[in-house]
Amino acid sequence: MALMITDECINCDVCEPECPNGAISPGEEIYVIDPVLCTECVGHFDAPQCVEVCPVDCIPLDPDNKETQDELMAKFKRITGAA
Repeated sequence: MALMITDECINCDVCEPECPNGAISPGEEIYVIDPVLCTECVGHFDAPQCVEVCPVDCIPLDPDNKETQDELMAKFKRITGAA
């Protein structure tokens, strides 16, 4: 399941550089996560790095983008070209 950033975001800028897939970018009002690129850091880290650094806890799972661990790993491999 991809992650999402809620409107509780304070635009502190700490999440964007932590994303290994480049899935986080500034939106019109708050940062946004591209579900096509978000793997919840599967393949890179044991936990989503954006969630780890977020000071306001505004990055939950996105209920509109449900994925299994296997699907997230397949996405990681597709994005990174890993075998």
